[in-house]
This record gives sequence, C-alpha cells and structure tokens, in this order.
Amino acid sequence: MAASPRSADNRPIVIGIDTGGTFTDVVAVINRELKVHKLPSTPHDPAIAVLEGVRALIGPRTAQTLTYSSTVATNALLQRRGARVALFTNAGFEDLIEIGRQNRTDIYALAPARPQPLVERAMRFGVAQRTLFDGQIALELTRTELGRIARLAQRSRAQSFAICLLHSYANPSGEQALAQSLKELGRPLSVSHLILPEYREFERLSTTVVNAYVAPLMVEHLGRLERELPAHRLRIMQSDGHAIGVELARQEPVRTILSGPAAGVIGAATLARSFGVDRFITFDMGGTSTDVSLFDRRANIRSLSYPAGYPVRTPVIDIHTVGAGGGSLARIDEGGSLKVGPESAGADPGPACYGRGGDPTVTDADLVAGRLMAANFLGGRMRLYPQNAERALGRIARAMKCGLDNAARGVIRVVNANMARAVRLITVERGFDPRDFALLAFGGAGPMHACELAAELGIRRVILPSNPGLACAYGALNAALGREYSLTVRRTAPSYDELKKLMRPLMTRARREMAAQGVRSSQVENQPWLDVRYRGQSFELKVALTPHFLEDFHRAHERTFGYAARDAVVEVVNLRLEARAGEYEHRPVRIRRAARRPEPIGRISAIAQGRRRTIPVFERDHLGAATRLQGPMLLVELSATAYVAPGFTMRVDDFGNIHLEAGA
Repeated sequence: MAASPRSADNRPIVIGIDTGGTFTDVVAVINRELKVHKLPSTPHDPAIAVLEGVRALIGPRTAQTLTYSSTVATNALLQRRGARVALFTNAGFEDLIEIGRQNRTDIYALAPARPQPLVERAMRFGVAQRTLFDGQIALELTRTELGRIARLAQRSRAQSFAICLLHSYANPSGEQALAQSLKELGRPLSVSHLILPEYREFERLSTTVVNAYVAPLMVEHLGRLERELPAHRLRIMQSDGHAIGVELARQEPVRTILSGPAAGVIGAATLARSFGVDRFITFDMGGTSTDVSLFDRRANIRSLSYPAGYPVRTPVIDIHTVGAGGGSLARIDEGGSLKVGPESAGADPGPACYGRGGDPTVTDADLVAGRLMAANFLGGRMRLYPQNAERALGRIARAMKCGLDNAARGVIRVVNANMARAVRLITVERGFDPRDFALLAFGGAGPMHACELAAELGIRRVILPSNPGLACAYGALNAALGREYSLTVRRTAPSYDELKKLMRPLMTRARREMAAQGVRSSQVENQPWLDVRYRGQSFELKVALTPHFLEDFHRAHERTFGYAARDAVVEVVNLRLEARAGEYEHRPVRIRRAARRPEPIGRISAIAQGRRRTIPVFERDHLGAATRLQGPMLLVELSATAYVAPGFTMRVDDFGNIHLEAGA
C-alpha cells in the first residue's frame, strides 16, 4: 500500500522536475520547506535519473502532485530518432509535407537546405475523400476505401499513424471515420482536427506529423513514469508554460517540445514577484544550450515555432535557443578560427573535467579561468578533474599558439558573443532596448557568464535568483494546469454576441477536460481570444474577445504595422480559449538579515578583467539579507557557481536573491 501523500505536518508533498541534457533537477516542498536535488541526467533512459532524484528527496513517501518538464520529445525530434510514421491524407496531396511553403528561413542562402520530411514517400497514403472549405462533403469516404486503408496501415509496419484531411476543421467526419478504422491496430494515432482544428493545411499537417513522430517514445516514457513514480497526480509541462495531465500529454506530445525552456520562464516569473521586477530578459544557460526570452510584464506567447526546422503550430512561450552551454565543444575550424558549439558533450561523456570525456568545453574553460571550484561543484557531491580540463584546453592553446589562460579566455569570449547575439535577436531586432530590462540569469552555467554578458549588452542590472540551477524545476513546481483550445471560423464582420456563441463549445470542452483532471469548474479561468485581420490579408493579430475587440484590433494593427484601416472589412479567422487553473504556488521564504560582514570560505586564482588575480569565494547560503560586497568574487552553492566581475556591486535581498549593479 502506498504511503500517505502528506508530509509530517499533514501537508501535501508537491514536486517539480526538469530533465536537461546534462543534469536532472528536482525540487520538492516538504513540511513547508523547499528541498532540492541535482544529479547527472541519463540520456539513454531519462526515467532513471528522474526516479533516482525523486527517491533521494522524499524517500518512501508519495507526492500529491508531480509536474515534469521533459526533453524526450525535443531530443527525439532534434536527433531524428522518432517513430516510423504512416501518413494518411487526401489523394493527390501526399507530397504536401515535402512541398511545404515557399518561405525561406535564410533568404541569402544560395542553396537553402530544408530538413528531410519525417515521413518517407512510401509511407504516405492517399485517401479517396474530399471535404470542401465550408464543411460540405464533395467525395464520401466509402467502406471499401476504409477497408483498403486499414489493410495498407496493417502492412506498413508503422509505429504511429498521422491522419490529416483537407478542411477537417470545418467537418471532421472523414478523419473520425479513418481514426475509428485504424484504432483497432493499437498504435498511437495523431488526428489533425483534435490536435489543431485550424485552417492552413500545411501547418496542420506538419504539426500532426511531428506529434505522430514523437508519440511512441513519449507513450513509453510517460507510461513508465506513471507506473513507477511515487505520485498520485503526474502533470507534464507544455511549451506555453502550463501543465497538462499525463493522458493528454501521451495523446498530444507535440505540446511538450519546448517544455523545459518554458518551465524556466515560469520559474523566473514566479521568483520575480518576490523582488518586484516585471521587465527582464531570462538567460537560462544549461549544459547543452542557452534559452533567452523577453518578459515584458508577461510572457509573450506565439502560435508557430520551428523546432529542428519543422513547423509546429501550438502555443509556445517566445524563446530563442542557441547551442551554447557548459558542455558546448570548443574547436579550431579549417580557417583557424575558434568556434564554440553548437555540438555538445552532453551528460555522457560530458566536459573533460568530469573525468569521462577528453574534448574541451565551456565548462573546462570556466574551470581553468577560475570561474569554478573543483572542490565545491554540486556542493562537493561531484568530483572535477582540473588536470583533464587543462589537458583538453591545451589542444586549443597549441592550435592558437597562445597560453592556457588566453585559450580559456577565448572560449569564454566566443560563447558569450554567441549568447549576446541571441539576446539581441529577441530585443534589438524586435524594437526593444536591452538596457531597459534586467538580466535574470539562471541555469547551471548562467551565473558564471551573466556579468560579462550584461556588460556586452549594456545592461546594468543582473539578478541571480535563489537556486539558479534549479529554476526550470521550480517553474514546473509552480505551473498552473491549463491549455489552449482553438477553432477556425472565418467570419466576416461578426458581432460580439455571435462570437460569444461560437466560443461556447470550446468552453464546454475545457470544463469537461479540466473536470477529468480533478479541477472544479469554479477554479477554471477562461480567457477568450481572436485571430483577426483585414479581409484579404495573409496573417492575423491576436486580440482579446471583448465588446471592444474591433477597436482593439485596429489599435494593435496600427501599433504593429503603422496604420489602421478602420473602414476596411474585418475578418475573424480563429477562436482561441486559454483555460487555466492554479493548483499550487510556492511562496519564497524570507532569510535572516546579515549580522556582520561575511568571511570568505577561501580564495581562488581567477582571470578577471584579462589578468589572473586572487579573488575571494563566498558560500551563498551563508549570506544574510542586506549583505553588500564588491566584485570580483565567486559565490558557490549546490545548483550553480556565480562569478561576480569587477565593477559589479552585489546585494542580497530579503528572499536570498542576488542583485548585481554595474558601476554602483
């Protein structure tokens, strides 16, 4: 019999988990206290590290709710190791997945390359059926045709099926009949009108195929976790920052492809409330990549993303990812230039200083440069090998004909430049000045690079939240349950009352699905939205459904494009409904004020402002509120090490967050 899901003071145990490419992070609230654990990921089987981390924190007890941020779907897509998919679409449209759109991601490339389709030509099957744009059936799907399709599916040896027929958003009967016929084969089914009931057939097809491609791996992975994790409720993070139940995650894993980065933004936003900052840039530097996002009083949600180059139309927090992390490999290219990333050493073998690999990485450069203490890595729980890092960086130094220190500086400067470009993409290139925002740095490697990155961008304020290396897991812990529902309606000049009536089926579905996950209707918050455009335009703007939605659209159009055509005919293309229910939010605990100036726990030889010098090292957990110190220094703790550069003043707030001010 399972243990009680409550801790010693009769309060439920709540857990958040994030699995990254290098480390797996676990946070839990037990007896009102936040407990944390960090351990190396197990890429060959991510469930091993997840199960081990949970047991290390709660022992034989059972959690009430466990929310999991997963990279399984992401990695399956990036590494092209998903399922063998059979695609069923209208006859004559089998190659739509390969034709795509004429858009070019790099308009200056002389020979642009596109990713290979996830479904090979022999696995694309045409169906004799046709639905028109208004939902009328032009060609009925017969029993004979259904039987033929079932036989093709059986012989295909596919591991997963994708069904996408033209205009199924207007009338899904054809897809429903196909799904019913293929359901008996017992393989994961991805049906477009359930995943994305919107027009634009290519994006709907691509999203459905990506879902089918990652589904079998997620079904197996989540099934194991559901069986073995000591939790009464298992939630999965979505790319939009909300959590969903495990059953929906199995059916629509495409919604989880950017769940890890999204959890980081949610964690940052939750922590930011305690120190009153609502305009910041999230800088999440982990072991394999860096994720940056602009938070301007709220997270920006977009509906179309391109993971691994494949169009996916699901809600996602606007996050830009670059292959720059602690495990990013450094090398000299054919032209003699120093390159860092996007290839990564990952968790296995990891950086050379981990003792298993031999290739130089950013972490090795940080260790050689004195940004890491070998004796304090992961709070002293994991051994580092400085001599291995020096040996690996030595190859770079010899190729560059320079000393070891200059090689380490070079690697750090290059990776910082890569990350600065990513921040400029989400700020300067979108009309924002990064100097108007704070830099909120987290991830295992973020605090080591934050000061120099801020200086390069002209940002004067850097914030290092509590447990920075566990921010994504903390975001999962605090994520609200919810999802977005959508439907294409294509209505010209509709009234507010007409749109409210059209929205009712989405609200009914939201209440039903929330109730199935144990949420009372009174807990559900619904926010209806519209995708609106002037008739004849190709793309829409998203505005809230209110009695003033028309004027709101005109203003949004003027703000975005510089003009508003108030006499033009307006078309409402899609309805959207955001349904959410907050289940738990951890409140940061105030720490004691500093009684006296802290004493360093040691000193380390580090490269600061281009030269090697001895700087103090402080234990972050021993710094009281209102502590003020001048850089340079190192701050060590379990989840991350922070490097405070010369010229920065450090201040500790009432909740243990570190505030760094340039030139103060």
